[in-house]
Amino acid sequence: MYIKKILWAIAIIGLVIAAFFANFVYRAMLRPNTVFNNEVAYLYIPTNATYTDVRNQLQPLLDDIASFDDLAKQKKYVGNIKAGRYAIKKGMSNNDIINSIRINNLPVKLSFNNQSSLQKLAGRVSNEIEADSISLLNAMKDVNFLSENNFTEATALGMYLPNSYEFFWNTSAEAFRDRMLKEYKRFWNDDRLKKAQTLGLTPSEVIALASIVYEESKQTSEQPRIAGVYLNRMRIGMPLQADPTIKFAAYQLPKYKNTIIKRVLNVHKEIDSPYNTYRNLGLPPGLIAMPDISAIDAVLNYEKHNYLYFVADVKRIGYHKFSKTLAQHNKNAAGYHRFQDAKGNYR
Repeated sequence: MYIKKILWAIAIIGLVIAAFFANFVYRAMLRPNTVFNNEVAYLYIPTNATYTDVRNQLQPLLDDIASFDDLAKQKKYVGNIKAGRYAIKKGMSNNDIINSIRINNLPVKLSFNNQSSLQKLAGRVSNEIEADSISLLNAMKDVNFLSENNFTEATALGMYLPNSYEFFWNTSAEAFRDRMLKEYKRFWNDDRLKKAQTLGLTPSEVIALASIVYEESKQTSEQPRIAGVYLNRMRIGMPLQADPTIKFAAYQLPKYKNTIIKRVLNVHKEIDSPYNTYRNLGLPPGLIAMPDISAIDAVLNYEKHNYLYFVADVKRIGYHKFSKTLAQHNKNAAGYHRFQDAKGNYR
């Protein structure tokens, strides 16, 4: 009888312990523990974050932070924090959450175009990844990096081809820059390099010309023709006389800061700058804006023709009239100037 009582007591204690353990497992591991209403919430864990940093972000999202703490300690997550962007889905248990923020670092989609400078590009990128704009700009302008990869500060923007890319949120400034160099080298495949060589231009020179073409026209159907005009001028030793380069040169001067030049005048053409393609032969030292890939390919696959001039077509906004002779061009230009005068665009 005594032995039976002992066995019953042991059994009861065992059941109590099992029930307690089952309750702990359910409460700490298996019970849904989210309180947000959206289908998913995102956690952004910075580089070198501590468990306290993670906990502070999680607390408003969880129903029972204490149970999460218990399981995080049991699973040794508290000393093994991984930086990145992680998804927490509505209804997840603590176990699901820990598994997610331990291994499921989600990439972000980063898109950029029309960035007129490295500074603006750095600002745009810093909105999407952990690296701040200052560290990004420093990496982009790193003298050793530029020299090793045949760039200058004037041509460096051309390395960043406008497109959509996937990056992990915790990508560093240097890692972003190095990835973009790989994308640049992938873009300049044997076919494109051969076409550039046929033109007698380096990739950076192609992009510099493409930036002018892109600023002249956003119409992809017209870009190869405009590229052909500039290449014709270069072949005969004629200055490019590209108005967008004049505007670029002007905007570098304090006098023209925070202004919009609607019309290039003779006074602008006298600006002393290597980007003044009315006064200097050949291409400027670098690109004047970030061209779309369509404009780069327009230079490489330019339209062969005998046009040397073009002017905006006032009857087809966004397009241009092309001419082979200066006399015809002057006639077309006169119509354009009358149109601008009527609009009151005197500068």
